[in-house]
Amino acid sequence: MRANKRSFDELRPIKIKLDYLDFADGSTFIEIGKTRIVAAATIEEKVPPFLKKSGTGWITAEYSMLPRSTEKRNIRERTHARISGRSQEIQRLIGRSLRAVTDLSVLGERTIILDCDVLQADGGTRTASVT
Repeated sequence: MRANKRSFDELRPIKIKLDYLDFADGSTFIEIGKTRIVAAATIEEKVPPFLKKSGTGWITAEYSMLPRSTEKRNIRERTHARISGRSQEIQRLIGRSLRAVTDLSVLGERTIILDCDVLQADGGTRTASVT
């Protein structure tokens, strides 16, 4: 049993709200336990140079945590002029996971960019972002 009385094999409560943002091509608000994430998709009519004239698409992601998404304030990564290794690896994980389960040829030569922003982190931000 965990400190919060949840058993080791018990999932946290999950809530998903679709079309959360007005201006994104697609968006969602994901809440898993107390972890809260906004994910927004943008579709671009182009692909990375290595996929030009291939007829196939691409999916990539950006991931960040708001400064007060944790108990102690974190400095925004953009103020350092580069993202942390942790955020970079999570971005890669999100992109690779979604490319692995998507028929990219159906996209045509388009890129889907997913922006995953952690509003509140209480564990499981990687899995919530992939969701």
